[in-house]
Amino acid sequence: MMLDELQEGDTILATEVSRLSRSTKQFIELLELVKEKGLRLVVGSLTIDCRTNGKMDIMTEMTLKIMSVFSELEKQMISERVKSGMENARAKGKTLGRPATTADDIPSKFMETYKLHSAGKLNVTDLSRLNGMSRTTVYKYISLIEEQLKN
Repeated sequence: MMLDELQEGDTILATEVSRLSRSTKQFIELLELVKEKGLRLVVGSLTIDCRTNGKMDIMTEMTLKIMSVFSELEKQMISERVKSGMENARAKGKTLGRPATTADDIPSKFMETYKLHSAGKLNVTDLSRLNGMSRTTVYKYISLIEEQLKN
């Protein structure tokens, strides 16, 4: 993690407070780390330099903490709006999320190469490489094919 690699005199650069932490508590812990390790913190146009004396101006610290509180509040409001929108969509009968993959969705090229795999001529990595897809997708397709063959 980045924080573990920081050394005295390093600089942390971010466009806004929300990019540095997920919560106000986490951001305050980051500010303490900046002071302890004598770091320089640049957030947008605001620069905090703790490299020389390990201290931070009280007004700057307060401003950053307030920015963090508002950032967390904004994140919570967005989350609530998204959840509300999803509930409204469900109430209207809309299906959310990615459609389920079925055996009919499997590309014909995969079906051809799967025959080589089932004959023991290709392993999953080779099957993945030949079809230009991740191993996870290959396993999903294999599972769908084998399930279809059982039925």
